Amino acid sequence: MAHIDVDYDKVGLLAIRDGKILLCRKKHTTALLILPGGRREPGESSMECLTRELREELGDVTIGAAELIGVYTDRAAGPETAPPKTVRIELYRAELIGNPNACSEIAELVWFGERDDRLQLAPSIARQILPDLLARGILLWPRTFRKCRRIRTADKAGLSTE
Repeated sequence: MAHIDVDYDKVGLLAIRDGKILLCRKKHTTALLILPGGRREPGESSMECLTRELREELGDVTIGAAELIGVYTDRAAGPETAPPKTVRIELYRAELIGNPNACSEIAELVWFGERDDRLQLAPSIARQILPDLLARGILLWPRTFRKCRRIRTADKAGLSTE
């Protein structure tokens, strides 16, 4: 496997409640939605990084047992006028314990669901993470998506779906 240079090495949290994932909007740098978490400091383990970042961004919260979901590399969210950067996200799924609040550089928290606008998502989430979560059944949105797609395809062909 080829080595990919990354500009940002991050650890992220996948928190799911009622079929929605917790995402953040930063105060600066981008209006796109990103995962809670952040950059690893030198010598810091993934769990140390995630714990520190969640406390900084979400306030008085903790997480239950964390499970590695995957490692994703893609274009980082950032200003459209800036040269593109690459982000590597080590993503962990865990139960979020406590009530998160937007803190530090976070302007807003969003519980993002199936019907929300996917154009709001950072490239890594839209192009890699969300499709992977759907394909693996971690998020249960694909059944509705596939059903709608079949109906639309049948309608275009002039077929009845009943």
